[in-house]
Amino acid sequence: MSERQPDPHTIHVHLDKLLAERNMTLTELAAQVGVTNVNLSILKNGRAKAIRFTTLTHICQALNCQPGDLLSYHPADN
Repeated sequence: MSERQPDPHTIHVHLDKLLAERNMTLTELAAQVGVTNVNLSILKNGRAKAIRFTTLTHICQALNCQPGDLLSYHPADN
């Protein structure tokens, strides 16, 4: 059997940029959103496989942004 390779995705998360623009820490955002620092860190570092709409909604409310400000799609180079 071959080892399963991780599924590459082409969604990029811009959480660092949004936090810097708002002078907010990941810890502050986690407290406002109601998720752990670890879960937000996974999202911020592009390792998340999914995000709940409720979490996305709370992040957008806390950062006063749109989902498109947080996420972008970049086609994979083939």
